[in-house]
Amino acid sequence: MIPYHDENETQRTAIVTMAIIIACTLAWVVVQGAGSYAPLASSVCNLGLIPGEITGLIPAGTAVPMGPGPEGAALMCVTEPGRQLVTLLSHMFLHGSWMHLIGNMWFLWLFGNNIEDSMSRPRFVIFYLLCGLAAAGLQIALDPRSGLPMVGASGAISGVMGAYLVLYPRVRVFTLLPLGFYMTTVALPAWVMLLYWMALQFIGGIGSIGGEGGGVAFWAHVGGFVAGVVLIKIFARTDRMETRQARQWQPRQVGWR
Repeated sequence: MIPYHDENETQRTAIVTMAIIIACTLAWVVVQGAGSYAPLASSVCNLGLIPGEITGLIPAGTAVPMGPGPEGAALMCVTEPGRQLVTLLSHMFLHGSWMHLIGNMWFLWLFGNNIEDSMSRPRFVIFYLLCGLAAAGLQIALDPRSGLPMVGASGAISGVMGAYLVLYPRVRVFTLLPLGFYMTTVALPAWVMLLYWMALQFIGGIGSIGGEGGGVAFWAHVGGFVAGVVLIKIFARTDRMETRQARQWQPRQVGWR
């Protein structure tokens, strides 16, 4: 299922959400060369989060494999001391491909504008970063010796989705649903779509235990989502939620379109 629209109006322009989207896009184009091999590899190596580097279980100066290079040779990344604090934040604004960037930014815009609307903008910045740190923390805790760099905003965005589940579980979310060669749309309560997505991440995380290859950081998604569920009641402002609830869209029966 691919969500593309929700029936949940905002009262303010989502300035912070748009700023994060712009920052990630600029990082992709300027820092990562829009996917060009050399700047992409350099940015992932130097600004991506390496769990073993954070935990100290991989000594500084160790060459860790990142995967095959353009001619099949193994691409190595050398761990460095003193950059751990930088990568804890920088990895949230980097991506591995155009599709990685577009997918993350789409989910951020779809769900982030309403979560930003539920609190002050400075609070949303802190909330977003804390969810990203929690996501990284769980991934590190479950794979502390990994030398594979982790990049992407999906951990923080998972926190936004967890917050959406708590605040707006009954709001309808329209999703694309492929049925073989036919594509249709279905309107679902947000809780159905979000819990389905969360179940996929958890199952993927279980399947990744013990694996040595790269891929999706499923546990980061789980960690971010749980952080969003827990933190949203602390960060959401009561006055803003009361105003939104007074104008809350009344859910209609779920239906196929």
